[in-house]
Amino acid sequence: MCDYVNNAWRESTAIHLAAYVMWRLNWIHPFADGNGRTSRIVSYVVMSIKVSAVLGGTPTIPEQIVADRQPYFDALDAADKAFEEGTIDVSRMEGLLSRHLAVQLASLYEQAGGSVGLDQMGEKPA
Repeated sequence: MCDYVNNAWRESTAIHLAAYVMWRLNWIHPFADGNGRTSRIVSYVVMSIKVSAVLGGTPTIPEQIVADRQPYFDALDAADKAFEEGTIDVSRMEGLLSRHLAVQLASLYEQAGGSVGLDQMGEKPA
């Protein structure tokens, strides 16, 4: 897992690396209980380090996953299936993390006084 992340660090996106870590740590983690929590936080830390920022807004990505776990489980299963077929494909997890990141950052924008749904001039689109 660490070799993959280190080798892909420069050319991969933060979302891809976080998705890979979330899937792979779940796959290799030795404990029956707790691997999900661990993988979600490590994934979140990898994303934050990659973008060189503490990601603001709530609910956070890990909180959103806990609130609705089935898409997370489905994304893990899809990555497992791809791996069984000899490929690494975490695209479904990337989509999940992308959507959750958008929700989290939109909440930060709103906390700062912005309004989601307004154009760049602060007006509702026609």
